[in-house]
Amino acid sequence: MDIFSLFTLCGGLAFFLYGMNTMSKSLEKMAGGKLERLLKRMTSNPIKGLLLGAGITIAIQSSSAVTVMMVGLVNSGVMELGQTIGVIMGSKVGTTLTAWILSLTGLESGNFFLNLLKPENFSPLFALAGIMLIMGSKKQRRRDVGRIFIGFAILMYGMDLMKNAVSPLADMPEFSSILTAFTNPLLGVLVGAVFTGVIQSSAASVGILQALALTGSITYGMAIPIIMGQNIGTCVTALISSIGVSQGAKRVSVIHIFFNFTGTGVGLLLFYGGSLLVHFAFLEGTIDAVGIALCHTIFNVGTTALLLPFSRQLERLARKVVKEKTEEAESGQTAFLDPLLMRTPGAAVSECISLTNHMGALAQKNLLRSLLQLTEYDAGREEKIQKGEDKLDLFEDRLGSYLVQISQHGLSMDDIHTVSRLLHAIGDFERIGDHALNIQQSAKELQEKELEFSDAARAELKVLMEALVNTLELTIDSFQADDPLTAQAVEPMEETVDQLIAEIRARHIRRLQNGECTIQLGFVLSDLLTNLERVSDHCSNIAVSVIEERSQGAERHAYLHDMKAASAFAADLKKELEKYKLP
Repeated sequence: MDIFSLFTLCGGLAFFLYGMNTMSKSLEKMAGGKLERLLKRMTSNPIKGLLLGAGITIAIQSSSAVTVMMVGLVNSGVMELGQTIGVIMGSKVGTTLTAWILSLTGLESGNFFLNLLKPENFSPLFALAGIMLIMGSKKQRRRDVGRIFIGFAILMYGMDLMKNAVSPLADMPEFSSILTAFTNPLLGVLVGAVFTGVIQSSAASVGILQALALTGSITYGMAIPIIMGQNIGTCVTALISSIGVSQGAKRVSVIHIFFNFTGTGVGLLLFYGGSLLVHFAFLEGTIDAVGIALCHTIFNVGTTALLLPFSRQLERLARKVVKEKTEEAESGQTAFLDPLLMRTPGAAVSECISLTNHMGALAQKNLLRSLLQLTEYDAGREEKIQKGEDKLDLFEDRLGSYLVQISQHGLSMDDIHTVSRLLHAIGDFERIGDHALNIQQSAKELQEKELEFSDAARAELKVLMEALVNTLELTIDSFQADDPLTAQAVEPMEETVDQLIAEIRARHIRRLQNGECTIQLGFVLSDLLTNLERVSDHCSNIAVSVIEERSQGAERHAYLHDMKAASAFAADLKKELEKYKLP
């Protein structure tokens, strides 16, 4: 083996890591926020969490990404510590699939179909299909699939380069003398842990070990401790992700670390302790790529089977190691915006959806409080409205900044449209909060100046407010469900509110001319009607943003023009006007 073989080995490792990263990121991008929503729904018990963690790791080919996601979700307050234990264990099982795929590189057969199973034989076809999808398709989703294919092909090309680079080692006596040092299992564990910690990919370190195994110089006794150490090396990612997070999120890293160290400790004790009692002859035999995949799987599945029944004990241990800080008081409304989640942009978008839905509900609650002030004024309610408005301002500031940052990461087209909808909506929700505060000020002015609307004006406002409340409720429902059909029903309601306001203004002028109302009350009523009209306008904006996301290209003004010109709109408007008829 010369210096050029070393260059080839380094290049192969670079291709392998790049291909793994490209494939993993593209898979995450395609999954979007679906993985994160599944995690929240299906982690009610450790068994479900185990299966889900294994499935997600198989899907995105990265147990590290799953661990980081867990830390982010616990730090956000979305998931409880106990929900993450099964997922973490499942991710260790799911990561074994990569080793089995790589083990096919050592397949030797004269049969055409068996040879076709060798990755170096079929990966060029994946590369061709991938580049055709990337260059020939206009749909983002197909291009993402193409990147997955390209990533896999690059990964396998890197594996092939490493295999060819290390093959001369089999004839080097110096290499054999170095390997004798690995008969010490503790050294094997240390090397596996350090190497995996440096490259932060257990799949890559297993792949390199499989490439070395193809030289025929690695025995089971050497490989097994290295495989155990590789699992310890993955703790580096968990440690890095736990920097600057809440105590609860740090406990996720503690569980991850304890799982790997316990598995390695018990594995070494049982395996080598048993070997002392009953000598395992196969330890001296050479191991191939399939043998490494098998040992990797047995170790991870065995550790999971051993520790899964002790999930609650693991949780209690983590709580003892990382104690709760009394001064730790993280704001509930901004806790979802964890920078760690940006490593999995789909999960970050999903959390922004949850937070924006919460913001919409808060805006709705604030408006209902302000409308109630017009009929039942309460100073305590005024304070709640002001606090609600402060929260809405904070939501808009934090969410807006976060969504802009997410946009700079790799997002699927669906997530890009979702981010656009959210950016539109948070501004409208914040403005609804402003108008709720303005309505509160009008109510306060009536209270302090002891002014009172006439019976006719109160009856008219009651009908108007009922129509507006129903419009806002329909808007919030359509937004939270991301339902364009429900959103389409908002526009006739908004037009109904506009016509009611126009009619109330006309009636007020007549009452003013007849001396049945005062100028002072007229100013208050005008301000009140203006704010109510603006709220309905923002409801329309929010509903149209939902429709725009699904239609992916509908121009707002053109859509509204076409909708109002349709006969169905006229029929719906007539129905709403009959329902909300002024007395």
